[in-house]
Amino acid sequence: MFKLKRCRRTLSFGVAKIKHSRRLTLLGRSNAKLPASRAEARLETFPNPARRNYRVHFETDDFTSICPVTGQPDFARIDIDYMPDRLCVESKSLKFYLASFRNERAFNEAVTNRILDDFVKACTPREATVTAQFSARGGIALTVRAEYPTTNLREKKTGHDGR
Repeated sequence: MFKLKRCRRTLSFGVAKIKHSRRLTLLGRSNAKLPASRAEARLETFPNPARRNYRVHFETDDFTSICPVTGQPDFARIDIDYMPDRLCVESKSLKFYLASFRNERAFNEAVTNRILDDFVKACTPREATVTAQFSARGGIALTVRAEYPTTNLREKKTGHDGR
């Protein structure tokens, strides 16, 4: 019989910190406030309760960030699909983390990749995909999909590492 070590990794996004604790700080707390910035946001995790492979799907239509050029809000639907390894991401902390982008100035491609990078740092999944479907501006909608683990594009195009 093995003993499961109970711990939670919390990633603070201003400075990458990993904090071990036995409790979640947001779940079940109605007085929790949305973070004012990404530096205040944390993705909280809990131990994966299953030993088999399975997939988790998160989705929200309530995502906004700010265009770095125009200062206009960019609205998006965000879908996160992942296969947990040892840790799972707690959904309320994900909601608060995504809300922290409301005042962030960044291109849509950068936002999507940043979400994936932060998600992977928090829980080290076996696989993860972040899909961001940004609403049309100027008559053009934009969808960005970032995946982990990443396939080297050069290998994919040439069939080898390109050396």
